[in-house]
Amino acid sequence: MSKPKGFEKPTGFRDYTPHVVTKLRTIERNVLECMERWGYRQIITPTIEYYDTVGVASSTSDRKLFKLLNNRGTTLVLRSDLTAPIARVVSSLLKDEELPLRLSYHANVFRSIEEEAGREAEFFQTGVELVGDDSPEADAEVVALAIASLQAAGVSSFKIAMGHMGFLNGLLEEVIPGQLVQQEQLKEGLLGRDYVGYRQSIEALNLEPKPKEQLEAILRLRGGKEVCTHAAELSSSTEAAQSIAHLCAVFEVLEAYGVSEHVLIDLTMIGDFSYYTGMTFEGYAAELGSPVCSGGRYDNLLQQFGRSLPATGFALKTNRIIDGVHGITMEEKKPVRIQYTSECRAEALAEAARLRSIGQNVVTHLLPTEGAETSITTGNAPASSNSIQAEQVITYRSKNGGGR
Repeated sequence: MSKPKGFEKPTGFRDYTPHVVTKLRTIERNVLECMERWGYRQIITPTIEYYDTVGVASSTSDRKLFKLLNNRGTTLVLRSDLTAPIARVVSSLLKDEELPLRLSYHANVFRSIEEEAGREAEFFQTGVELVGDDSPEADAEVVALAIASLQAAGVSSFKIAMGHMGFLNGLLEEVIPGQLVQQEQLKEGLLGRDYVGYRQSIEALNLEPKPKEQLEAILRLRGGKEVCTHAAELSSSTEAAQSIAHLCAVFEVLEAYGVSEHVLIDLTMIGDFSYYTGMTFEGYAAELGSPVCSGGRYDNLLQQFGRSLPATGFALKTNRIIDGVHGITMEEKKPVRIQYTSECRAEALAEAARLRSIGQNVVTHLLPTEGAETSITTGNAPASSNSIQAEQVITYRSKNGGGR
């Protein structure tokens, strides 16, 4: 293997230039402030976790985890999401806090990728977890907050697709009971949006016309509140009926929030079916074809850390927002430029300190020495073509130095 060149970096990782960082931090600040107004407190967890705890509990497949060994030979992982680490903290450090818990976060996460995939191995997520409440109100709250967070991030045009794992599980067990391998194949087709493959999997089952129609009808269960009625008529499964009733209740709460115009019910939307247990959703921006947020209910995760609690949440895919969405307004605060000769250094740097103490950005620059007497002049443009752009220029130099 050839040695990397000096400017190269590992595949899937990127550098963030100052302008992009300004946009990222603006989105982060706006979204976290929005979440705080909804009662969510920020939490920070380690970048590295134990594989045998957080690693195996993560929704990320094992082959996508970055693994490393510590000096004792214990396998560690770079965090691949924040939900599993937060579940660990909720089950330990926060076990005595009053429920429900509302927690928010912003952090980088890591997932190993194939080099030709063109995807990022390190990216940023901003999200929340609502722990200890299994009601439709809780699910509706995180969906409504996801909508508010997308708006705070500058995503002006988007749709939330909302489904429910329980409906699909109930329907599949009704139509092809006990056929777990076949059920997984059908779920894989829906998860990957491979509807041709989904129909081929149905054909391979050699079903009677009615059960075949039941499975094919899932692809038409997309739209508004009327989808709940159609879905309830499709299956007699108790699990499916309870799931649809829950989803309808969530939608009714979203109507009360006044945000249902952003939401469509899509029962083909199942999220990661090994992870989610109930309502799931994804958010799509008009500018992008891939999701900018995703979330749902995961009531079984905390059991893996010794505390059985229901939970729901979501994460914004911040990298996709900074790269593909242009609705965020950024105010770049231009600095004051203080330039001075060596004889005036103390006065100039004292003024720089004073301005910084009242919140002003200041850059300083040493000019050639031209005399001994002090003269202070100000202006509104950079002193030379290679200077950084400044809001104001203040010059400290001798009186006999001849202008700024």
